[in-house]
This record gives sequence, C-alpha cells and structure tokens, in this order.
Amino acid sequence: MTTESGDTERLRRWRLALGEAAEDSTGSLSSADDSAMDAALAALYDTAPGDGTAPRTAGLGASAPRVARWLGDIRTYFPTSVVQVMQRDAVDRLGLTRLLLEPEMLEAVEPDVHLVGTLLSLNRVMPETTKATARTVVEKVVREIEARIAQHTRAAVTGALDRSSRTSNPKLRDIDWDRTIRANLAHYLPEHRTVVPEKLVGYGRRSQAVKRDVVLAVDQSGSMASSVVYASVFAAVLASMRALRTSLVVFDTAVVDLTDKLADPVDVLFGTQLGGGTDINRAIAYSRSLITRPADSLFVLISDLYEGGIRAEMLSRIREMLAAGVQVVALLALSDDGAPSFDRDNAAALAELGVPAFACTPDRFPELLAVALERGDVGRWSQSF
Repeated sequence: MTTESGDTERLRRWRLALGEAAEDSTGSLSSADDSAMDAALAALYDTAPGDGTAPRTAGLGASAPRVARWLGDIRTYFPTSVVQVMQRDAVDRLGLTRLLLEPEMLEAVEPDVHLVGTLLSLNRVMPETTKATARTVVEKVVREIEARIAQHTRAAVTGALDRSSRTSNPKLRDIDWDRTIRANLAHYLPEHRTVVPEKLVGYGRRSQAVKRDVVLAVDQSGSMASSVVYASVFAAVLASMRALRTSLVVFDTAVVDLTDKLADPVDVLFGTQLGGGTDINRAIAYSRSLITRPADSLFVLISDLYEGGIRAEMLSRIREMLAAGVQVVALLALSDDGAPSFDRDNAAALAELGVPAFACTPDRFPELLAVALERGDVGRWSQSF
C-alpha cells in the first residue's frame, strides 16, 4: 500500500468511526458500500441512548421491519463479532427488547451468549408464537458452546479422577510406570543401569461407582446472565459422566433444582428465570441438603455475592460445609465478559474462611475442575492467570 492510499484508508476509517460530522476533516465517503455501512452505524450510534425516542440525527425507530432490515445490513457489512456487539448496543441504547419477542426479529439476529441471556430474561412474557424460534436461537448457541468445551471438560475431569485414585499397591497391569520410575530415581543402580522400584505407583481400578459429587449453585440475577448460560452447559456435560454425580441449583430469592433437566442444557436454560433479588444463604442451605458424602463433594457457588438474605448465616453455612470436608469454590463470574462487579466484603469474608473467590473464563473452567477434583490448591491455581 502506497503512502497516499494508506492515508486515504485511514481517513475513510476515521470518517466511519466519527460519523458525518467529521467530513470537513476526513472527506466524504466514496463508495455505495461505505455509505451503507455509515447509515447502519448512524442508525445506532447517532441516536441518544434510551428508548429510541430522542434521536439526534437518525435511529431505528419502533418499526420492526425497519429494524429487521438494519439487522440484515449489519450482517452484510460487518464480521460476526462486530455484529454481536452492535446487536447488544442496540438492545441497550434503543430499547429493542420488546421487538425480540417477535419471531421475524429473532430470525434476523446473530445468536450469541448475551442474546440468549436477554431471551431467558423474557422467558415468562414470551408469547407462544415466539417460543419455538427463541428455542432454536438458544439451542444454536448452546450447541456451539458444547462443541467448544465438552471434549476438554471430559478429558480434564477424567484425568483428574484417574490421578486422584492412584494406589501404592497396584497389580501389574495397573502400574503407572512413568510415575513409578520418577518416584524411585533415588534408587537408580548405575552398574545395572536400572531403577529398583521400592515404591509402586498405580492407577486405581476403573469402576462404574461415583467417585465425586459436584453441586453447582448458580445465581440467576440479571447481571449473571452469561454465567448462567455457561454453567448450564457445563453442568450438562458433567452430568453425562458416570464417575460424577452432578446437581444444578439456580437461585434468586427462591431456589430451583434443575438436576432432572440436565440431559438437555436447553431445557435447563428455559427452566431459569433471570432477574430478581438474591438469597445466597437459602441456596447454600438447599445445596447442603444435596451433599451426602462431604469428603467426596465439590460445591461451586457461582455468584457476584451481593447477598439479599442473611449474611451471617450464609458465612456460617459455608464454614459448616468446610468443617464437614466439603471442598468449596466461589466463582464471581463464569464468562468472557471481563472483570465482574461483586461484593468485595463477602469475597474477603470467604477468603478468610479459605474459600477462593475469583472470576473464571469458560476455557479455564475444565482446568479448575481438574485441580479441585484432585483436591489441589484452587486459590494458588487462580493466581496463575
């Protein structure tokens, strides 16, 4: 690219970013495609945030056909990642939530985790004519997440369970030769060029018995929407593994046990109701009732820790779980959304009890599970990224 053409491209990009008001400095757009892109951007970003009733120079208005055309335009001119951002901005800035209840609108959008969260928050008011289309949108996103995380999760969890069940008195066919050699390097005999295996390390015999119990308690307040989506898919993957007994509880001021729906994460998600208050104490009390083997149980609380219930009781119940031998982890978010907002006092209180509280991306969650199921130091692991 020559210097002149490079300068022209930079001016073009600045014109598209800044809008028509920048034309005196950047010059006008020269192609029909650029003009169409500019119109799509102006319809969204040259409009005052809110309900779309106070446009400065443009806007999508309240017309469903107009919005559907706009959605088609941005999918034509922008990559999928940008389209998803623009859709989220349109919902926030222009109040398009109501229009998402119309089937033709849902058919025009680019599905992503945030859109699923918005649809789930509308679940109870969604008309029957829209539910089938909404379910299709949710299912597409769920299957994409499953394809992304299922294999990694199964491999990480299976490996962790196998390692944690090693025995020091294995039969010949169960000996882990690599770890046995490493454990006996001090007994190497140079004259014989061999290691004397004074200590054998072996894999535990595989069985169909449940090795660990996992209870996921997920805050379904509105700010946790992405975490609910990811947690539901992870719970369904874990429930498919015979070596684990997995339970899924979602909560706001009430508690709903969705364990019986884990065969299909789409059913799980439509069993949630995003929004409302939060009673973490009640959720922990119910989750504790599901734990019958404390020493073999992992309890994962996914919440921003803003407690609307009784804080002292919440901390007391966590303390009791720890004393009984339950391994407890608190995730402030399970999403790719960046640094979450959370109750720092409650996070600090949990840390004093020895419960690590941190945010985790979906890609790192399988590794977290592996560390926890091996009874490793989850707090130290969380500081490594």
